[in-house]
Amino acid sequence: MYKIACMGSYDSIYGFATLGFETFPVAEPSDAKDVLQKLVEEKYAVIYIMELLAKEISDEIEKYKDKLLPAMILIPGVSGNTGEGVAEVKKSVEKAVGSDILF
Repeated sequence: MYKIACMGSYDSIYGFATLGFETFPVAEPSDAKDVLQKLVEEKYAVIYIMELLAKEISDEIEKYKDKLLPAMILIPGVSGNTGEGVAEVKKSVEKAVGSDILF
């Protein structure tokens, strides 16, 4: 069975534990890089990352962009939505379908 993780500020991710996700509270970008590498090494299939945190470690996330696993999905935190997650989904849909379906 595949494992699913969620990383970000504690306030943003604690609810994901009720869904069966393993949560990894991270406050500092330097810690986030270490946590992300650990999750990749431990073969997590899906990693949800809070958008603001992902922005801080975008160079690390970029290393895994073209790999099948893990799938890294950006989600908004309690502080709001930056639009990065929606933009990433839109790019994935455009790549799969061949055109922009959200005019």
